[in-house]
Amino acid sequence: MKEIHWYPGHMKKAQNDIVERVKIVDLVIELLDARIPLSSRNPLLFDLTKNKKRLVILTKNDLADPKITAKWIKYFKEQGFASIFADLNKTNDIKNIIKTAESLASERNEKLLSKGMKVQPIRAMVIGIPNVGKSTLINKIAKRNAASVENKPGHTKVQQWIKVSDKFQLLDTPGILPSNYEDKKKALNLAIVGSINEEILPLEEIADYCLGYLSKNYKELLLARFSYLDLSASSESIFENIANKRGYFIKGGLDTYKARKVFLNELKNGILGQISFETI
Repeated sequence: MKEIHWYPGHMKKAQNDIVERVKIVDLVIELLDARIPLSSRNPLLFDLTKNKKRLVILTKNDLADPKITAKWIKYFKEQGFASIFADLNKTNDIKNIIKTAESLASERNEKLLSKGMKVQPIRAMVIGIPNVGKSTLINKIAKRNAASVENKPGHTKVQQWIKVSDKFQLLDTPGILPSNYEDKKKALNLAIVGSINEEILPLEEIADYCLGYLSKNYKELLLARFSYLDLSASSESIFENIANKRGYFIKGGLDTYKARKVFLNELKNGILGQISFETI
């Protein structure tokens, strides 16, 4: 299988910056998409920061299957990482993140106090691939628009320190993907949740993969949204059916491309329900 390459120039620079900055942080906050925890982890980022205390946050848990998310939390804890899931739009979840981060980083300040030295602000580096919620998390913690947010991959281009309080500082970093994906399934997962541009893979391929996955693992949710579908039919027939039912027509016939695109958007935005694409 041909490898899938995706590595804008700013990601290489950001990688080098992380190597330098990680030396001066107390804690690494790693954000993973709860729907695809393994696909949304960049092994290189993990290796660059593996010697620091780590808080793993599964974001967008409101879109993921809660039963599967609970199993992932258990998995990461068994790996030795503090791990929580969070809806970054919920105040209580943000408070829990702050409390957990401060607790993890408190050891250094305890050592400073024992030596009669002044307590220093906790410095935490926020890492993750594009579109997992890094800037959203920082803005919620800082209670202001400290980091620019946009719902597209690769939006943050440079690292920036954000002063949350006299006790807490965050370092926002650009989303960094691996330079290529030998595992095509991971690339498909990233395209589904919007962490890589859909143009990297054909939209038809992404939609057909999702349809097959949902037919096998979330048949009830699929039929709740599209009760008229015969899931034993071919993917082309199914999207023709959706296009016909919704009135997606083009000159010469049915607009199955639009049917697939709308299907993927509804899936990504949670309209089809809480769905996870990776299990342990």
